[in-house]
Amino acid sequence: MDKYGLLGYPLGHSFSRGYFTEKFAEEHIDAEYLNFEIPAIQELKQVLAENPELRGLNCTIPYKQQIIPYLDELSDEAREIGAVNVIRVRKAADGSLNLKGFNSDVIGFTRSIQPFIQPHHQKALILGCTGGASKAIRYGLEKKLGLQTLGVSRKPAEGTITYADITPALLQEYTVIVNCTPCGMFPHVDECPALPYEALDERHLLFDCIYNPEETLFLKKGAQQGAAIKNGLEMLILQAIASWEFWNS
Repeated sequence: MDKYGLLGYPLGHSFSRGYFTEKFAEEHIDAEYLNFEIPAIQELKQVLAENPELRGLNCTIPYKQQIIPYLDELSDEAREIGAVNVIRVRKAADGSLNLKGFNSDVIGFTRSIQPFIQPHHQKALILGCTGGASKAIRYGLEKKLGLQTLGVSRKPAEGTITYADITPALLQEYTVIVNCTPCGMFPHVDECPALPYEALDERHLLFDCIYNPEETLFLKKGAQQGAAIKNGLEMLILQAIASWEFWNS
């Protein structure tokens, strides 16, 4: 039986495991999907040694960047983004393994948000701009969709602004806002990024990478001002579809 799985720490509820377990059952695929909750990336070697049937892995927080030195190859997009969330495992005739890293975050995000992009959407704010997902989202917005981006972080950093710098005037210019932070994720449903929401209107598009709850307070506040909103569930589904394609390409 082939094996696939998810690397991360901590994992808790896994969308990927549920999705692929259902897929394997419905399509009569002789495979299983496991969670590999490892407290240090160095334990990847043990995971590979103990699971010789592995054919592919997904990779999530905090290992999307830490995993790269352990890979033999990178796709062009993964190399440029600097983050990996899909790993294809191949075994050579001599028993050695070849690990190739891909990035499905950019595929899931761009395909999910693209139908909502309008001609007046020229600039985007990325809330939380240091993680692997935000790197893929910046790449997608700039390289795939042609938008200018500006990162927002809690602490001052080169090339970014802080939440205190987000003014109503700035939001008249940046009409796409993407939340890459966990702020508002269950169970912290009463939290949202600190924005002047009263400055939003029907020209704005708010995208939240969170899918639980279905409508975060960030999205709810945007909708109340007439903004278009989109959560991260479809992005996850599209990522999973892309993962399967990478593993079996």
